Amino acid sequence: MPLSEHEQRILDEIERRLVEEDPRLVKSARRTSLTSHLVRRIRWGLVLFALGFALLLLFTFNVWVAVIGFALMLVSALAVYHYLRRMGRDHVRVEGPGRTGFAGTLARLAERLRRPRDTE
Repeated sequence: MPLSEHEQRILDEIERRLVEEDPRLVKSARRTSLTSHLVRRIRWGLVLFALGFALLLLFTFNVWVAVIGFALMLVSALAVYHYLRRMGRDHVRVEGPGRTGFAGTLARLAERLRRPRDTE
C-alpha cells in the first residue's frame, strides 16, 4: 500500500533530520547490504571452524578440549551452511565477469546448495 502525501512528507523529514544529525550512520547504512552482512558472518563462521579444528587437534592433552573443538566445528559449519543457503534463497546470482573474489565464490557455492532443492 503506497504512502499518502502527508506520510511521505513526514518520512522525508525524518530522513533529512537523520542525515543532518548522524551522517556516519547514514553512510554506513547505505554501504551495508544483506550480502555483505552474510559474508561477514560466514567469515566469522570459518574462523570459528578453524579454531574448533585446532582445538580438536589438541585431543592428546585433554579429551574435553577435543569435544569442545568438535562442537565448535559442528556449530560453525551449520551456521555457514545456513548463511550460504540464505544467500542462495535471496537470489544472489553470479552473472558476468563482475562477480569475482570471495563474495563471488560464496554466491556460487550458495547456488550449488540451492540447485537440488529447486529440482524437486
